[in-house]
Amino acid sequence: MTPWEVKGKIDYDKLIRDFGTQYISEELINKVAKYTGAVHTLFRRKVFFSHRDFNWILDKYEKGEKFALYTGRGPSGHTHIGHLVPWLMTQHLQEKFGADLYFQMTDDEKFLHDTNLNLKTSTGFTYENALDVIACGFKPEKTFIFSDIEYAKTNYSLAIQIAKNITYSTVKSIFGFNDSINIGMIFFPAIQAAPCFLPSILKQKKIPILIPAAIDQDNYWRGIARAVAPKLGFYKPAQIHSKFLPGLGKWGKMSSSEPETAIFTVDNPEIASKKVMNAFTCGRSTVEEQRKLGGQADICPVYQYFLMLMEPDDQKLQKKYSSCKSGELLCGECKANLSEKVKKFLIEHQRKREKAKDNIYDFMLRD
Repeated sequence: MTPWEVKGKIDYDKLIRDFGTQYISEELINKVAKYTGAVHTLFRRKVFFSHRDFNWILDKYEKGEKFALYTGRGPSGHTHIGHLVPWLMTQHLQEKFGADLYFQMTDDEKFLHDTNLNLKTSTGFTYENALDVIACGFKPEKTFIFSDIEYAKTNYSLAIQIAKNITYSTVKSIFGFNDSINIGMIFFPAIQAAPCFLPSILKQKKIPILIPAAIDQDNYWRGIARAVAPKLGFYKPAQIHSKFLPGLGKWGKMSSSEPETAIFTVDNPEIASKKVMNAFTCGRSTVEEQRKLGGQADICPVYQYFLMLMEPDDQKLQKKYSSCKSGELLCGECKANLSEKVKKFLIEHQRKREKAKDNIYDFMLRD
């Protein structure tokens, strides 16, 4: 697992041990609920499972010190619905805590990392992906989306201060760079760390930052931003980490590089429905075996879609889980149900996405 590639089965417990994070406990979830009311589905179902200093953020808030949110997207192609998981949590936190959001589009990184991507295409996807961000329901007066390339004047001055305090050997060790990597990628971690401190610069006071993101991005905060924050006079950024929505293939997270196993927000709903119906499941070889032994919902990618995004009702989800495990529910029925939910989801998201074209520039932060 790297910030650019995730493959195979993922051991989240091992990641917590290796990265030195903490589980999001029931106690911490209850602490959040004091301010949000009902516990969000992504917390309740442990989709957001790990954190750094989330309790500290809530303590600060309790004392009257509001925090800002920071997350982002690497715009190398169209958004798939796996990308939406951290954004939906971010939108919830913005709504409940009244937080400003700084949303970084790392079009520079994608240009540097992908040898087949030119600069015009990368920045074009920035605006395409921004439509998906806006469609999630963020408030325009509190949401600041920026392209690294177009917001370089402000972001760069922070990045070079970070870069001055991070050695090449540190970056090489954290990200596994070899000697053939281009020098832009070596510098880029300083660019991605910069928005952790951007609100403090813009507001001219120290502001706590919370980053909701998938756990593959942890290296940027753990090894770079949190290391330099005290040296530059800022708070260390806090984080909450999500699991990955799996692809529709055999194993691994949803990935744009395997389009047949990914559901993109711009997919025709009927095409997306066919992808679901062709999905890999962890069912048994025959109907007779399924009835006798039951399905394997815990490791089935189709069930994970209901768990993470497509079934908000806990009782219905539990019934689906029990029916699968008992062998009562067959994989074809489950996929047909998911297919309909995905179609409805895409139709509504695409309606909001189209509407976002009318006010996209209200969200964009520029120099």
